[in-house]
Amino acid sequence: MVKNLKPVFIIMLSLLLLSCSTPYELDENLRQSHAPTQWSENLLTEQVKGNWFEQLQNEQIHQLVDIALNNNFQLKQQAFAIGIQQQQLIIAGSDLWPSLDTSLNGSRRKTAPDNSSATYGNSASLDLDLRYELDLWGKLSDAQRQANLELMAQKATFEQAKQQLVADVTKAWFAVIEANKLLALYQQRLKNNQQNLLIIESAYQQGLKNALDVYLTRNEVNNELSRKSEQQTKKTIAIRNLEQLLGQYPEGKLFVEAELPLLSSEIPLGLPSDLVSRKPSLMASWYQLLAKDSALAYAYKQRFPSVSITASLFNNQQDISDLLSTSSLGWSLLGNITMPLFNAGKLEANEEKTRLILKQTEQNYLSTLYDAFADVENSVTYETSLKERYQMMIKAQENAIAAETLSFEQYQSGLVEYTTVLDAQSRSYDAQSTVIQIKNQLIVNRINLHIALGGSFSETSLVEDAQAETQGKGN
Repeated sequence: MVKNLKPVFIIMLSLLLLSCSTPYELDENLRQSHAPTQWSENLLTEQVKGNWFEQLQNEQIHQLVDIALNNNFQLKQQAFAIGIQQQQLIIAGSDLWPSLDTSLNGSRRKTAPDNSSATYGNSASLDLDLRYELDLWGKLSDAQRQANLELMAQKATFEQAKQQLVADVTKAWFAVIEANKLLALYQQRLKNNQQNLLIIESAYQQGLKNALDVYLTRNEVNNELSRKSEQQTKKTIAIRNLEQLLGQYPEGKLFVEAELPLLSSEIPLGLPSDLVSRKPSLMASWYQLLAKDSALAYAYKQRFPSVSITASLFNNQQDISDLLSTSSLGWSLLGNITMPLFNAGKLEANEEKTRLILKQTEQNYLSTLYDAFADVENSVTYETSLKERYQMMIKAQENAIAAETLSFEQYQSGLVEYTTVLDAQSRSYDAQSTVIQIKNQLIVNRINLHIALGGSFSETSLVEDAQAETQGKGN
């Protein structure tokens, strides 16, 4: 008996050793090998500071963000996705445990032999089956590891969605403030043009000005009325966008009153290599890549035998009431080994397909990684440009306002035509509106830079929890 089993044990041992040399395609150094040593410009490489949102000293925006985190529909979808993946992890882990099933059957049969009366017979059976598949090759563990990594990826995706939501709400809030400032500017422009119209109409009635100046001024007043109406619409739309992010009905009636701060401080960027372990979207992409690696291991080990043990308890009686009696209780123990021999290349093709999916996911990770580096580099470059433009536009605004005042004074003195006044007013209004827009662009770009760096909006982060859970469960 022992001699007959020796070849089986030798084959099983050979397969076990072969399974340990799974041809994984993933390069573990991939995560850090593509990160540059420093950013392209001479930038602050101090550690990135978290909790950037707390720098906003405004009670309303903090309340709005809390509302959004609780009510935003897209974020809730991401939360449900985590719950779904948690159940998938339970499903994958259940294969590592024995399964216990029971069945109860009852029947009644009628027989009618020739030239005799019919007879009736009853039968009942109770079966209890225990089945357990041995995870000799680690195939089931690979499936569980894949589900665990996909859960980690989903948690990181949820964290990224939270950070992006906070950023979107904050940017939408500042967009409303910008719309308010521009609307106030247009209202002031309208008021100034209406005052100019009164002055010019009075001078025309006295014969000091011609009709052309009156018509030009009236035309400018109508233009400002149109701009005011358009800006009011933009403001309402901006408010509705903010309300939608809050998970509220977009009425366009949310009241926002605040100033646009001027951002002049520098932000530490840390090292590019730190980004891969800090930004949630990169962590999610990396976890997905590891999950595909586990999927390849599972597909590879599908070629090996499956070893399972089945134990059964059964009892057959004529009456159901007698099934609990142990007098006729039977049992059976069965060992089962199944191994694929011929399937027309199905398993090999499935393994190759999984390998190609892994390589595809690897390229997607690299694309995501370089996109993240590009986001940081572009935001830094854009911020430098915006700061320079702001300083130039501040000077342009001062000069334009002075030119506007001087041109109208010269017009009243008869030194210039009214078209000169209109040109000076247009330059002044454009400069003032550009200053407002650049201030908001600086804020938006700074928020985008925080998101690009993976800076959290709060002191705690689900990414840190995900990392701890991954390390706790091991590979």
